[in-house]
Amino acid sequence: MKITTGIKYAVFAGIAIGVNLGTQAVALAVYSGDYSIYIAMVFGTGAGLVVKYILDKLFVFYDKTPGIGDNVKRFAVYTVMGIITTAIFWGSELLFDFLIQAEWSKFAGGAVGLTVGYTVKYILDKRFVFVNKETGAQKE
Repeated sequence: MKITTGIKYAVFAGIAIGVNLGTQAVALAVYSGDYSIYIAMVFGTGAGLVVKYILDKLFVFYDKTPGIGDNVKRFAVYTVMGIITTAIFWGSELLFDFLIQAEWSKFAGGAVGLTVGYTVKYILDKRFVFVNKETGAQKE
């Protein structure tokens, strides 16, 4: 991984983490009833996923996939790879919330889980998502 690619990926991961946790904070401010943490995590994950995909596609992997159909397929594979990393993120967030039981703990656990998850996600995306169809080469 080139240093500039790593720095860009880290910065974009930071942006996506901010979007994710910010969306969760808004969701929790709007609704604090039953299952609110799970609802907030779903909204935050969705928002972060879309932002991170766009940033990765355009500025990390320089993906120029033409056509809506091919882009939908690529986003679907990106999302499937995200299921693995989402399990890391959600597990960490819920574990921190359960163990510490402070208002800030869910966000700290989310930040830890997202950092680990995005590290794993880079490897998965580079290997399985942003690959040139003709050559099989990575698009980095």
